[in-house]
Amino acid sequence: MLPKSEAVEPFVRIVAIDDDPEFLDFLSHALSENGMEIITSADTDTGLDLALDVRTDIVLLDLVMPNCSGFDLLEKIVSVNPTINVILLTREYSTELAVEAIQKGAADYLNKPISVEALRLRIKKFVDSARERHEATKLSHELLRNFRFEGIVGWSPLMLEVFDKIRRTGPHFRNILVTGDTGTGKELVAHSLHRLSPASSGPFVVCNCAAMVETLFESELFGHVKGAFTGALQDKKGYFELANGGTVFLDEIGEASLSTQAKLLRVLQDHVVQRVGSPIRHEVDVRVVVATNRDLRSMVTQKNFREDLYYRICAVEIKLPTLSRRREDLPLLEHHFLERYAAQYKKSIRGITRKAQILLARYSWPGNVRELENVIAHACMMTRGDAIDAHDLPDVFRSERFDAGDWDPDRSSLEEVQRRHVRRVLKAVGNNRAEAAEILGIGRTTLYRILANDKEPAENEAHK
Repeated sequence: MLPKSEAVEPFVRIVAIDDDPEFLDFLSHALSENGMEIITSADTDTGLDLALDVRTDIVLLDLVMPNCSGFDLLEKIVSVNPTINVILLTREYSTELAVEAIQKGAADYLNKPISVEALRLRIKKFVDSARERHEATKLSHELLRNFRFEGIVGWSPLMLEVFDKIRRTGPHFRNILVTGDTGTGKELVAHSLHRLSPASSGPFVVCNCAAMVETLFESELFGHVKGAFTGALQDKKGYFELANGGTVFLDEIGEASLSTQAKLLRVLQDHVVQRVGSPIRHEVDVRVVVATNRDLRSMVTQKNFREDLYYRICAVEIKLPTLSRRREDLPLLEHHFLERYAAQYKKSIRGITRKAQILLARYSWPGNVRELENVIAHACMMTRGDAIDAHDLPDVFRSERFDAGDWDPDRSSLEEVQRRHVRRVLKAVGNNRAEAAEILGIGRTTLYRILANDKEPAENEAHK
């Protein structure tokens, strides 16, 4: 094995595997230059370890070696890390072998002997490609640092507008409404508003209105005293008292009943709570962030949401875009979640292959950023290489049903794309609603709502 070049961190790394030491010397001489490192091995096992363990960009591989076929090594390298460009070299050139090499994943196929000039010319395009990938990775890191606001990632115009609104309202709000589809990041926005508010040192309390049992809603929000009802064995503070001096986040407010809405309105007006079973009133100093994926204005018209409560909470509204409307953020979000889950699973993952990126870019993302996070987490867990490839993604991504036409705006509305996608995911998992909702990163209630106007009963049995 030849020593490493003097560069501390070579930009492009090449591993050469050949049983001919003289040819390895030739390769080392021909490809030695600044910004490149070439490591050679005449032993196939050592060479394979070098190709897979070192952060390799290019592998030069002899096709015919003792005790091992170059094709076998090629398949092992490509299966573990498909981002490596493997170039086969042989004295037994034939068109049939060249075609087979390309089909098995080789980037190029060269005939021995080869001149220094010809070798450098053929290798140059792969070196340039590797340098572009490294530069893109570096830029991704810089973008991620520069366009991460209070834990929220984005650089699309829509998200920059959201960031600006959070900055301006955070220090001043008392009640604020955050709207957006499931998975768009409403709780992240609530956390950001809290951190920017004068109450940032106080508690941040989350109340999921959709998950509450109606009979216990008032008790959970406002607390109760011992003996107020069966099972009330001791006094208990509600969410508003627990959030005193800080912020309470009321998620999915559209799921609250009209009677609960009336009591919420009284708290927002008077800043006073009364525990169930007690005549004593407790003053609370809280900021309230209300979130929903429902159209509250329509609910007001339909008498399903109190008009006076709506106008109390909607003085300032922050509306979050769906991921399909901010597709320019997709690579940045992929990189963000890749960093997070690679660290969580203690894996050295450099990036995502082009094939996987294409599949992710073609997808309609009805579950929005939460669904993307679930997909990247799954891929980081499953991958055995240092790059996420198509086979690391959930099965639904490799199905032929995810054709670009599924979300082509010239063919279908976004609502129809969502319904079609949910139907197909349901079908793929045997109509298991819980599993489909988990894959999509949405709740069952949202799944039902997307399919509410479904016109295809044959595929709609799952939600009946």
